[in-house]
Amino acid sequence: MKDNKSAYNSSIYDEHITNVLPYYKEYHNQALDVVRAMGIDSPVWLDTGCGTGTLAMRILETYPEAKLTLCDPSEKMLDIAKAKLTGNDISFFNLSSEQLPFENEFDIVTAIQCHHYLSFEGRAHAVKACYKALKESGVFITFENIKMETDAADAIALKRWQTFLEEHGNSPEDVRMHIERRGVEVFPITIEQHIELLKKCGFRSVNVLWTSYLQAGFWAIK
Repeated sequence: MKDNKSAYNSSIYDEHITNVLPYYKEYHNQALDVVRAMGIDSPVWLDTGCGTGTLAMRILETYPEAKLTLCDPSEKMLDIAKAKLTGNDISFFNLSSEQLPFENEFDIVTAIQCHHYLSFEGRAHAVKACYKALKESGVFITFENIKMETDAADAIALKRWQTFLEEHGNSPEDVRMHIERRGVEVFPITIEQHIELLKKCGFRSVNVLWTSYLQAGFWAIK
């Protein structure tokens, strides 16, 4: 399995991601909407797998008083995030989700498209670390790649994604690379497996937030 530190060229990540993941900006919209419904004006928020800090920027636009902690296993991604967010009081850690040292500290933990590089065992460790980082009644919000229930359905979903990639300017080589990564560098699981994992990690309420193409979002209450 390839180390997710090098999965993308960090310098072109922001420019490229919306042409790879359908409705990518909607992931952030949905996460913010859950927090808005919780009625917290100044959330203590951990974003793990924060990438270049795009979600953090959205958080601060909505909640200027939010206390943010950003973690990512890629130092290059963190450097870009720090440059974007200069002047804000944010804690940065060069850590993957499995390495999170926090316990009972956060109202919100988000993990957006960052655990699908892990084996099932590694994913379980990552989700459990996110669970531990939350305060009681805190909320975990995650978006991940998914696979369909059957091979036949997965083939149809892959064809839809392939068409999206082609229509959004990806070269034939890039399209082939993205398709071939599934099961080799990224390891999607079904919606049902996501729900089961979240429950096994201790969350008392697990809910589907959003789904489209080969991605789904979930929110879970500690």
